[in-house]
Formats: sequence, C-alpha cells, structure tokens
Amino acid sequence: VLQKGLKENFADAQVSVVDCPDLTQEPFKFPAKGICGKPRIADVGGVPYLIPVAQKEKVYDLNTVAKDIELPGAFILGAGAASSKILGVNAELIPIVQTKSEKNPAVNGSYVAQINPADKGCLLEKYSSKYTDCEFGLLANLYASEGQPGKVIEVKANGRTGELNFVSCLRQILEKHYGEKPVGMGGTFIIQKGKAKIHIMPPEFSACPLNTDEDVNNWLKFFEMKAPLICQPVIVSRDPGFDLRVEHTHCFSHHGEGGHYHQDTSPDSVQYLGYFLPAELLFRIDRPLETHLVGRD
Repeated sequence: VLQKGLKENFADAQVSVVDCPDLTQEPFKFPAKGICGKPRIADVGGVPYLIPVAQKEKVYDLNTVAKDIELPGAFILGAGAASSKILGVNAELIPIVQTKSEKNPAVNGSYVAQINPADKGCLLEKYSSKYTDCEFGLLANLYASEGQPGKVIEVKANGRTGELNFVSCLRQILEKHYGEKPVGMGGTFIIQKGKAKIHIMPPEFSACPLNTDEDVNNWLKFFEMKAPLICQPVIVSRDPGFDLRVEHTHCFSHHGEGGHYHQDTSPDSVQYLGYFLPAELLFRIDRPLETHLVGRD
C-alpha cells in the first residue's frame, strides 16, 4: 500500500519489511534498541491548550503517560511542547525517553529546540544537559513501544514530485486505502539529503489570542534547516472522533538544528529513510473540552 502510494509523490520509493536497525547507534543514539513490542499511540492534551491562549498549567509527565497507556517503562518517541514551568520559556520538545520501570530509572534522550535569545536562531539542546525530569506541557503526540528489536517497515523515498510532505503523504495513502478504519503508525525517519522547512515556537506565549492559522503562522518562527535531520513522526490515518492531531513530527540533528517538521524545501535532491510500525492501540489523554481546528499542521 505504502510503496504504491509513495510512487505517486516521489520519483523513487521502496518499502520493505526489515529488522529494525540498532537505534542506540549513529545517527539516532536513542536509549532503546528498537521500536517494537506492544506498539501504541497516545495523543495527550492538544492544540486548544496552546491557542488561542496558552493554558500554562497543563503539564504532564512521560513516566505517568507510560502508566496511563498500560506500558510502564515504555520507550517513547514523538512531538510535543516543552514544559514552560521547567524551562521558563515556550519551546519545542523532541521526546526520546525510556520511561522509568520498577527496575530502572528513566533515561531521557530528548532534545529541546528554542529560539536563541542571542541571535534569534535555533538553539537545540539535549534535555538532560539541564533538566532531570520527564515533563512536557500543553500537548504531545507520542509513539510508545517496549523499545525492542524486531521487524519494522523500512521506507525509502527520494526526489519529491508531488506537493505533499513525506508524513502527510504516508498518512493520506493510509486514509485512502483503509477508509473508515483508522491506522496509526510511528517510528523515526532521517532526512538524509536536502533541506527542510521547520518551525520553532517563540519563547513567549502570544499575549493576544491566536484565532486563525494566519495568526499562528505569523507568531511561529520558521527556518530552513539542513540534513541530516532525525525525525519522530506520529501518524493516524483518520480521526475516529477523538479530536486527534492526525500527524505531528519533530526532528533533531547533531549539528544544532531541530524543531517541528513541515516540508522539505529541496524536492529534487531530498532523500528520506524511515522505520515505522503500525500501532495496536490508541489512547486519548486529557482531551480538550473546548476545541477548534486552528494550528493543527
């Protein structure tokens, strides 16, 4: 299904089932070896807690989320907002955490991307270099598993010929094929060559309400960042009525760039390599009572 669909959006695409590479190795350097074992997706909080006005009291803990999704000790990847209570500013969180279990403490391999106060560029830091917790704020889209090796879906796609970004393309292929049946997928992919459009939220929450997508885009800070970028996508083909964010991807790098992935900006030269697994369960945690569709992309 994926290979056929990708060939409509990329010059070259190959999809196969392979053994998950050892994710503790370069370029990932994750705290777990794989993305297999009881795979599940959690959508926590939501964009309505960020806009139109930020509800800063919305703070969560990845160790608690792991218990909530009935997988204590889970290895969690994804995209979310950092806790402004911990950082003192608003920032993008790239969660990569082996949560705590009865035997072991949590290992936090997350990154945080924020606007550098010195030059207004990207400041990407290893979370554990400054903080010891596993908190996040407002919202997160998370893929969790036991972090085991195993069989995964390897996706290679080069040379983008269509309008859709890599993640939207994967999601829409699934939606088109599976229709009413929601299919969720997560994992990691690398933008191996090329450049990408990435945003980072400003350090201060907006003082005036953000009521439209235009308001949100004017507030966000956009950058063009260079490969290699290691990305953590969470995809659900369609919302079965849980007010989900159906796709959300954050990325980091080893050259100081990272944030929220929108699209590659070098379609001719771009190369994607990803490892994914369909999730077995979907959890919706602290769903906003008042909702809207602004700022979902």
